[in-house]
Amino acid sequence: MLPAHAHQVIGIADGDTLTLLVDRAPLKIRLADIDAPEKKQAFGQRSKQSLSDLCWGKDARYQAQTIDKYVRTVARVTCAGIDANRSQVERGMAWVYPKYNRDASLPAVENAARAARRGLWADKEPMPPWEFRHPVVTHVADGFGCVTGPRGGRYQLVDGRKRYGC
Repeated sequence: MLPAHAHQVIGIADGDTLTLLVDRAPLKIRLADIDAPEKKQAFGQRSKQSLSDLCWGKDARYQAQTIDKYVRTVARVTCAGIDANRSQVERGMAWVYPKYNRDASLPAVENAARAARRGLWADKEPMPPWEFRHPVVTHVADGFGCVTGPRGGRYQLVDGRKRYGC
């Protein structure tokens, strides 16, 4: 159950992070259960705009779940009565974050957005933000590491320079 007292949304950092004014102090909140594209990632700016459309300047209520390693409150948030966490997934502006999701109903919401090709699901091969933040390194026969970059390009670092096509 969300608290009865509402707080004004005073900032939108990206598609899954906003700031509320709580007791005249800013409180940064990371939306629980979801992960939105990074700002420099495809759909990153659109995801931020979507959360802004939902919440900017509106009264919000939150239910804290935990504090993350960046000292943000991780919470479920409603803005003007709308579940922001769920809405971002419905709009195709965020993934369900499998590693941290506690809402058993969200995967079906994501699957519906994917089937309708809403938002980021319009991309041929959308990259989850957790992969964008941590490119995968594989090893090839000659011993050099092959890196898959944030846009799917593969390269090796040879003498301090990128060599594409490994």
